[in-house]
Amino acid sequence: MTLSLFDQFMSPTFLRIPLLVLAMILPWLIFPNPVPQWRASRLHALQNWGMNRFIYELFLPLNIPGHKWAAMLTSLMLFLISLNMLGLAPYTFTPTTQLSINMGIAFPLWLATVIIGMRNQPTQSLGHLLPEGTPVLLIPILIVIETISLMIRPLALGVRLTANLTAGHLLIHLISAGTLAILSMLPPVAALSMILLLLLTLLEVAVAMIQAYVFVLLLSLYLQENV
Repeated sequence: MTLSLFDQFMSPTFLRIPLLVLAMILPWLIFPNPVPQWRASRLHALQNWGMNRFIYELFLPLNIPGHKWAAMLTSLMLFLISLNMLGLAPYTFTPTTQLSINMGIAFPLWLATVIIGMRNQPTQSLGHLLPEGTPVLLIPILIVIETISLMIRPLALGVRLTANLTAGHLLIHLISAGTLAILSMLPPVAALSMILLLLLTLLEVAVAMIQAYVFVLLLSLYLQENV
C-alpha cells in the first residue's frame, strides 16, 4: 500500500477509536499541580515570572475591560504550545495540524470579540467597515471588502497555524527519510544531514512556541478593536 507524506497528519486510531481527544488532553499531564504556597519552588517562580511578563506585554495596549481575557488567553497560549510541541516527540500526533481543530478554537474566540464590540460600542465597531473620508462612489465596494476581511480573520488564524506546523513537520520527515536512505551509502553526507535535522528540530520547537504566541497576539489585537 502506497502511503502519502500527509498520512502522518491524519488522526490516529486504536481499535477504530480516534485518539484525537487523548492527544489533546495528554499535554496537561506534564504541568505541575497547583500548590497552596505562592512560590513552592524555583520552577513555580520561573513560571510565575514568565506568565506575568507575557500578560503584561500582551495586555499593555488594551483597555481595562479587555484585561478580563487575561486568564483565558494565557491558558490558550499554554494549551497551544503543548499541542504544538506534542508532535515533535516520536510516535505522537499533533492535533493542531488539523484545520478543523484550529478553526474550532479560532472561530468562537473571534466571534466573541465581534459580539463584544457590537454590544459595547456598535458605532465604533461598524465604523471599522468604512474608513473616514471615503468617496461616495467607493462606499459600497469598501464596505464589502472590509466585511470580507473581517469574516476571513478566523480562517487566517486557523490556516496560519496549520500551514506553519505542517510545513515544518513535512520538512523534518523528508530530511529524516533522505538521511536514512543514504546512511549506508554516504555516511559523511548522512552525518551532515543529521546535524541539519537537529537544527531544524530546534527551529521547529521555536516555531511551535512562536505560532502559539502569534495566535494569541492576533486575538488580542482583534479584542483591542472591540473594547
